[in-house]
Amino acid sequence: MSMTLGQLQQRIKDLYGAKDAARGVEGTFMWFMEEVGELSAALRNGTTEERVLEFADVLAWLVTLANCTGVDLDEAVRRKYGGGCPGCGKTPCECGTTDKP
Repeated sequence: MSMTLGQLQQRIKDLYGAKDAARGVEGTFMWFMEEVGELSAALRNGTTEERVLEFADVLAWLVTLANCTGVDLDEAVRRKYGGGCPGCGKTPCECGTTDKP
C-alpha cells in the first residue's frame, strides 16, 4: 500500500482521531518520545524488521501530533522544503558541513 503524506495523516486521523483528541498534545508527545527511544534502541542493535517497525511507529506518532495541533504536514513540508534547502535554497544542499541542515 502506497500513500502520500496527506493520505497517511488522514488514515491516522480516521483510525485514532478520537483517542488522540482525548489524550491531548502532552500525552501524545510522551508516546512520541517513547517511540523515538525505541527507534534509537533498534538503530543500535535491532534487527532490520525492528527498525522498519519503529520507523513506522515514530512517523505515526509524529503524524498524530500534527493532527492534535491542526498542522497539515503536507503543507508544512512543502513550505519548508519545496524550494530546496531552507538554508541555502539549493538542491542538493550546498550549506557547509558545520551549518544546519
